[in-house]
Amino acid sequence: MAHALITGGTGFVGSHVARLLAQQGHSVRILHRPTSKLDALQGVPFDSALGDVLDEASLRAACEGCDWVFHVAAVADYWRADRAHLMHVNIGGTRAVLRAAREAGVRRVIFTSSAASIGMHADGQLADESMRFNQSPSRFPYAYSKAMAEVVALEAVQTGQDVVIVNPVVVLGPGDLNRISGEFILNINRLGALMPVPGGGVAVTDVRDVARWHVRAAEAGETGQRYILGTANMDYGYLFPMIADVIGVSRPGLPVPDAILSLSAMIVEGLAALGYRAPFDGNQARLATRRVFFAFDKTWSALGSPEVNMRTSVADTFNWYRQHGFL
Repeated sequence: MAHALITGGTGFVGSHVARLLAQQGHSVRILHRPTSKLDALQGVPFDSALGDVLDEASLRAACEGCDWVFHVAAVADYWRADRAHLMHVNIGGTRAVLRAAREAGVRRVIFTSSAASIGMHADGQLADESMRFNQSPSRFPYAYSKAMAEVVALEAVQTGQDVVIVNPVVVLGPGDLNRISGEFILNINRLGALMPVPGGGVAVTDVRDVARWHVRAAEAGETGQRYILGTANMDYGYLFPMIADVIGVSRPGLPVPDAILSLSAMIVEGLAALGYRAPFDGNQARLATRRVFFAFDKTWSALGSPEVNMRTSVADTFNWYRQHGFL
């Protein structure tokens, strides 16, 4: 059994990785601040390592004696975050974690990047792990930060460090405390037939499969490789009615022309320039017009096929939100 450190272990994906590792008999250490909420880790046996990904002394201490480090911590709610802080944490924090792991003799680092760092093909074509980031850094700061963090990880590989990169798509499932991806479900529950349906599409997966793929990447991933973690590519015109059917509300029926989404993007950006924060940013609106789809063959072949279908994922997500007072 391995000794594993998880950064970001108090969050959505990290807590599921911690839970699965503990269930499999591995020992789990969580890097967290003294003020961090530990609700997501209820029932998980773990040791605390107080610190932060930007505090190298605490990182070195946390890495001591570990076989694996799962670097999951990141600023993910980029539309709410200060851009300079996002870059500092997502790029600088990754560099610091890798350095601390190397100095402590950690056998392998599993770096949680994002499918956002994968380059985009023309609309609807499947992008795979060979695609490099090809979007505007200023328009897509989160994706750019993850792409640059991957550069840092690959530089570490070139110096002999064992690093595997995983790239989750949009993640659903129980436990999304910050309502980052589950906002789809909450909005459809609230709006029903009035929920706007964009013309694009998105790749989705369940957090429990994401956790399982993380552990498999530690066990069987190839050094220096990326693995896109995904279950299905879905048009919003299919995904939104499916969510409505599962949670028992009227199906969304308001198709949104691309021109309206482009106008919305400009309005949101104008408001942001005046100091107002919307629940999404302009680039999210623009992306909703595109089918951002990915190939999952490499991951399914190397790390296993998904085990949770998306109808089950939606149902479990919705029930978790209901049980925890989010509705």
